[in-house]
Amino acid sequence: MGMKFGSLVHPRGLRARAARRVGLFVVAVLLGIASKDATSSASGGDKPAGAGTEPPRASSTLGVGADAPRPPSIGDRLAPSLLPGPGAASVDASDAPATREWQLVQGRHWQIRGPAGEERAVTDAREKNRGACAPGMIEVAGNMKRHFLLDELQMQACTNWIDRKWPQRCAEYDRDKWLRLSKDLPTQPLRFCIDRFEYPNRKDEYPIILVSWYEARDACAAEGKRLCTEDEWTFACEGEEAQPYPNGYVRDPEACLNDRPWKQFDDAALRPRSGDKAKDELDRLWQGHPSGARPLCKSPFGVYDMTGNIDEWTRSSIAGERPSVLKGGYWGPVRTRCRPATKAHDESHVFYQQGFRCCSDPT
Repeated sequence: MGMKFGSLVHPRGLRARAARRVGLFVVAVLLGIASKDATSSASGGDKPAGAGTEPPRASSTLGVGADAPRPPSIGDRLAPSLLPGPGAASVDASDAPATREWQLVQGRHWQIRGPAGEERAVTDAREKNRGACAPGMIEVAGNMKRHFLLDELQMQACTNWIDRKWPQRCAEYDRDKWLRLSKDLPTQPLRFCIDRFEYPNRKDEYPIILVSWYEARDACAAEGKRLCTEDEWTFACEGEEAQPYPNGYVRDPEACLNDRPWKQFDDAALRPRSGDKAKDELDRLWQGHPSGARPLCKSPFGVYDMTGNIDEWTRSSIAGERPSVLKGGYWGPVRTRCRPATKAHDESHVFYQQGFRCCSDPT
C-alpha cells in the first residue's frame, strides 16, 4: 500500500498473534485439522507494501497523506528498482506510457483518459444480474461463512504455493478439502447491491485513483449509495463457498491482474497529488487495466475486478474499529484474495493504486 514498516513488532501485533494462535487451536479442535503452519501468517499483509490483514496502527507520513485533514467531497461528479517477486508476471502493453493520457478529476484525483465506457443499460442487459438494484449494480444475496481466521484456515487447503512467506500467495487450493474444512462454520445472511465495476463503475473506463476514504464515502453518498462494508465487499467477492479468489480456487494470471513486478515509488513526487510530477509518477507506476478488461476476473455474483487492478476502500464491519479498510489488492505481487484486508491506514490516506466502488440497499 505504499507503506513499508520496520522490523519492530507493534504491541497490538503481538496481541493479535496470540489471539490468532488461540483461535487456530480452537479451529483445529473443532474441525479436526492441523494448525501448525497457520500462525506463520498472523500478521497478514502485502509485500512489500504492507497490504494484508493488519492490526490498526498509527498513521504514517509515508504513503502520501491527504492535502487537508478532511478533504472536501468529490461527490458532485467524478468522471472524465526492486526485482519482481516470486510468481510475478511479465510486463505487457499496459505498462507502456506512450499512449496514456491522464486527466485530473475534481482537482485532486487522476484517471487515464479514454473513450466513453459502455452504457450501463447495455451492460445490465447482457449480464442479467441487476436484480432489485439501480442501473450498473448487482444484487448480492446469500449466506456468508463466518470465522475471524477464515483466510488462515483456508491456507490449509493450499496445494501449490507461490510464496509461503508473508504475505502468503497460493497458486491453487483444493476445493474439496476446503469445503470439508468449512462445512460447519456459522453463516450470516446478507442481501445488498454493489457496483459491478470500480468507480466510476462503467465497463472499459479506467478507475479513478488517489482517493481518500472520506472522498470515496462522499462520492458514493452523492449517488444515493454508500461505501461498502468490509463484509459486503468480501461476500460479493468470495460467494457462499468462501472461495479464496473471485474466479475460484486457482490464482490464474490470465484471470485477474495481479503478481506484476512491484516498482519502487517516489513518495515526494506524489505531493501535491494534483501536480505534474504526481501525474508522471502515476504513469510510471501504473500497471492496471480498464474496468472489465479481464472477463474471467468475475466473482460468483458477477462482480468484476475484485482482486487485482486497484485496492478498494470499504467501511469496517467491526464496531469501534477504525472505519477505513482496503480490500482486494492491486496489480502487484500482494495478497489479492477475497478475505484479507489492510487496516493500517487512516481515512485521509491516499495512494497511487487506491480507488473504490459503492454499495446500497435493494429497492
